[in-house]
Amino acid sequence: MLKLAEQCLERAKSSAAGLGKVKPAAHERGPSPAPISRHRRVFSDEGGKLSPFLPPELFQKLQITKAQGTKKELTPLEEASLQNQKLRAAYEARVARLNPSQAVQKTSLTLSLQRQMMENLVIAKAREETLQRKMEERRLRLQEAANRRFSSSIALTPEEQEQRALYAAILEYEQDHEWPKLWKAKLKKNPADLSLVSGLISHLLSFPEHPIPQLLKKLQHVTYSRLYPIVSRSLADLGTASRGLSSLSLDAEGLLTPAPAGRRLRSSQSLYCMASVQENKVNLRHSLSTTPLGTEDLGTGSSPQEGAAARLADRESSFEDLARFLAAPETWPTGPPAEPQAPAEKKASLQEQLKAIVKDIHNSVDRLLSLTLLAFEGLNTAASKDQCLACIEEAFFSPLWAPLLALYRRVYQAREVALAKSMERHGNMPPSEIGVSASLFPQDSKGHAAGSYPYSTAVQELGLVLLESCPQRKLECIVRVLRVICECAEEYCAARESRPQPASAAIGADDLLPILSYVVLKSDLPELVAECAALEEFIHEGYLIGEEGYCLTSLQSALSYVESLHRGAMGK
Repeated sequence: MLKLAEQCLERAKSSAAGLGKVKPAAHERGPSPAPISRHRRVFSDEGGKLSPFLPPELFQKLQITKAQGTKKELTPLEEASLQNQKLRAAYEARVARLNPSQAVQKTSLTLSLQRQMMENLVIAKAREETLQRKMEERRLRLQEAANRRFSSSIALTPEEQEQRALYAAILEYEQDHEWPKLWKAKLKKNPADLSLVSGLISHLLSFPEHPIPQLLKKLQHVTYSRLYPIVSRSLADLGTASRGLSSLSLDAEGLLTPAPAGRRLRSSQSLYCMASVQENKVNLRHSLSTTPLGTEDLGTGSSPQEGAAARLADRESSFEDLARFLAAPETWPTGPPAEPQAPAEKKASLQEQLKAIVKDIHNSVDRLLSLTLLAFEGLNTAASKDQCLACIEEAFFSPLWAPLLALYRRVYQAREVALAKSMERHGNMPPSEIGVSASLFPQDSKGHAAGSYPYSTAVQELGLVLLESCPQRKLECIVRVLRVICECAEEYCAARESRPQPASAAIGADDLLPILSYVVLKSDLPELVAECAALEEFIHEGYLIGEEGYCLTSLQSALSYVESLHRGAMGK
């Protein structure tokens, strides 16, 4: 046996050495692996079209996979099964060493194995029954404690009944784990330390078997399941509309001012998979006289040559119509152009669905907050509650913000288109033409290097808003934008007056809006309309009456002003 084992070991070593020599050569000859895309793409049901949003069932599996990874304790029966497997392996090894003449010893080993395996199973079954009885007694005791906590003279609603069951599950979890008691002691010792609140919520969400993280995953899945069909259907409608419209348009702006390459954003490359404002600019304008190419000849018996000639004649007449349109300015529209949207009932349906989803999100966050305050009573102060709410919102919105913003952009698409056209038309407008005081921008602003302009640091800071996925962090970013504007204004004012630091604030409320409008115009980010609309809905009321609310309102006013520049130009 030993000689056989040595021979097997030698063969294994030689085979491994041979594979080690061949594998690098094959690796050198083979092509390099294709780079893995940073964005996840899955096939949706609309004809194999690519979408960056996972179907709800895959979204739920991904959340469960992320939550897994903790070791599960074995039950007594599972432990007994492992012990019996080891006993059987030892029995088979001993039987293999016996001679055929040692039948009595083999029978003795077999009987001994059966006896030991049966004893292990009987003992494990008794332990399991005892454990189940104790667990049931504890569950009833904790359920009574939860009932006393939720005692009421009126009948409980289904939500309150679920909350009572979750609270009982939390009490049961705390019986088996020590860390909740340690955190409660820390909160009781330092109730004013807000860093403990952030640490507690982060630690809590790292235990997927705790009832609060389980409720978080459940509510996220419910919200995503409501968002996914709406966003997917909107994307399918956008794709159908863009394919059905003509490739030619009589919009003078669309022909005379094509979208720059840097602004084109394909739906397969967009993080939110929304049709780009600039790419669909021509398609969104209603053609005055053209029809989709190739549809005129369907159902007729004309030859391909006749069809091509007819299409060429239609194209020539289209350009003649364009020439007449440009030669007669009095016939141009005097008001804002009519953006073709979905039917009124369809748009109303989108807004109603958005309202329902927003209401569900508020209810979900409130449920998570109330359950966390029930589990950790030390958080029941005003400052700790606000910090706890901010941490819960960050965890809740992280996987949901992209599809939620996609729905907001669909609802606010008309405003986004108007803002994009203003940014394209007036992007190179100097600050003075927007109303910025001459003392609040440098004298040599026109001589700046390429890519450099006044308040460029504020523009860069504004671009960071899109990178966050939590409303609170986005609002903090907007506050930093206005602070950077004030710092730049003081710097420009001090440079003009040749003094190191202004004696008083160089910028007032009347000066802030023109500068912020200039920053918005240079940012080239029309999706800020949807971002601000979502922030206004999900920011806590306490922030809306302070500095954060003032900054958000100022940004919304600046967006409205920049959006009006395009309408004013069209009116003229």
